[in-house]
Amino acid sequence: MTDRSRPDLDDDTVAALGKLSESLETVEQARGLLYGFHQLTGKADLLLQDAVQQFRDAGHAELADDLERDLVGRNVIADRWTFQVVEDFDASYWTTFRAFDQRARDDLSDGDRHVLEARMKQRERTAGHPRHEAGPALSD
Repeated sequence: MTDRSRPDLDDDTVAALGKLSESLETVEQARGLLYGFHQLTGKADLLLQDAVQQFRDAGHAELADDLERDLVGRNVIADRWTFQVVEDFDASYWTTFRAFDQRARDDLSDGDRHVLEARMKQRERTAGHPRHEAGPALSD
């Protein structure tokens, strides 16, 4: 296994790989929020259905009917429920982003991930000190 701090790579390449990795990590966070939006919106619709039934049971049939017709099951954006938004994001953006990250790593660092962080660990740890070990694929 090679030293993941990749002493064979120039600093500019490592910095660019690090920035791409950071960018992908931000996209991963956005994706998580999108899935949270998907789940919360679905939960809201189920709660809305409960409210509709409670209005109906309380004798407010017209309001219940209007809510059920106009809001229950409504698209959250044009022509889409949230699962379709998530699927479109995954298919058109997230997958492409991940593929470019993989390509950059394959082309420039033999597929190694987190080269910038591996260098940072080597620079910031106290060599030979307990709990500061180099760890897998880093040299001591």
